[in-house]
Amino acid sequence: MKALTAIFLAITIAGIAYVYLKLTKPLPAPDLDHNQYWGKGDESLYKEDTTIKAQEIFYDDVTIKRLRARLNETVDLHAPLEGVNNEYGINANKMVSFVKYWRDDYMTRWPERLAFLNSLPHFLTEIQGLRIHFIHVKPHNPEGKRVVPVLLLHGWPGSVREFYEFIPMLTNPNKESPVAFEVIAPSLPGYGWSEGASKQGFGPAEVAVVLRNLMLRVGHKKFVIQGGDWGSIIGSNIATLFPQNVVAYHSNFCVVRTPLSTIKLLIASLWPTAFIDEKFVPMVFPLGEKLKTMIEETGYFHIQATKPDTIGAVLTLSPTGLAAYILEKFDSFYPNYDDDALLDNIMIYTLTKSMTTAVRLYAEAMTKRQTALGLMNVPTAVPTACARFWNDIAHTIDWQLKDKYTRLMQSTYYEKGGHFAAMEVPDILLHDFVTFISLLYTQ
Repeated sequence: MKALTAIFLAITIAGIAYVYLKLTKPLPAPDLDHNQYWGKGDESLYKEDTTIKAQEIFYDDVTIKRLRARLNETVDLHAPLEGVNNEYGINANKMVSFVKYWRDDYMTRWPERLAFLNSLPHFLTEIQGLRIHFIHVKPHNPEGKRVVPVLLLHGWPGSVREFYEFIPMLTNPNKESPVAFEVIAPSLPGYGWSEGASKQGFGPAEVAVVLRNLMLRVGHKKFVIQGGDWGSIIGSNIATLFPQNVVAYHSNFCVVRTPLSTIKLLIASLWPTAFIDEKFVPMVFPLGEKLKTMIEETGYFHIQATKPDTIGAVLTLSPTGLAAYILEKFDSFYPNYDDDALLDNIMIYTLTKSMTTAVRLYAEAMTKRQTALGLMNVPTAVPTACARFWNDIAHTIDWQLKDKYTRLMQSTYYEKGGHFAAMEVPDILLHDFVTFISLLYTQ
């Protein structure tokens, strides 16, 4: 009997050890084609224009009149259920009020808003068959400071508009800051003024290749990255695939989703204060409550990951429908948004008709081919920092992150802010980012 018990224990221990080693085994970085063509038609007929051209944002009167006519249509929605706010989605009364503001106030000031969007310098170039748009701002009066190139990456349903308050802070540092930043902020391929892929397979890993090539195009072989939402995933991929180019990676939406990270989260839920300061435990736990919120708030993800062209068509054909779809997400994670800032963002999607190509990223991210790359299981060895904001949709604790980010050098939690940190709390995000980068360059 003792012998059988010993054999059983030995087999169990061996099984556990095997599973643990399998879960913790780091994968090599996948070998991707750094010049793969994603544009229209036959690659053999394509010759890339490597020039960088200044681009002013402009829309003719016909386009704007057409949009105004659509907004003048009666917004006839079903009244919300009695006593209901946004539990069933965007509140109809709020939506009617928002569209009225868009039509009767914002659109009367469209030349002013357009001038604001053009207040930062815009550029276009071609990379791998795609027209890529980016904002490029060099620091003002950087004398005595280390100038650091930063690739600034947005996500969905955001755009480069997220960074209009943040970029001047980066390029006009205070006297005490040892660094100043040269900012390159692209519209992700398929978003805003950047062209979407015409061929299947253009997922977050392939986007990472294009944006790394953009940084080389503008003359930076070494740079740092800051990103949230998709910008976090893509920024992480760049840091993982091209550590020779990335000096540091900073994220305000740190994510690791592997079997091992899930096991660690379950273990941490049994004794949260052993893994996170007691004050910030409600950001991560209890898991049941957080899972319920995720289920309630991520229905869009399933739609976009399975049928992006259907929802894309609906939202492209209806400016007010698009506004409702985006407004609902902002209302959930940034309820104190500025109406004009949000409408600037909505106008970018509306005027560029980019919703379909934007949400295709979700479908491409979930393909078997993309997940087989295993980038979450490839260690990222560049210096990394994670800033977490209270009202974000999800959080990952350090114990989970350190399996992926082997040089996690800074980890912070904040009681303010949420998913759109660069718009909501740019001063806090700036402080966190500058503290991290200054640490690297003053060691």
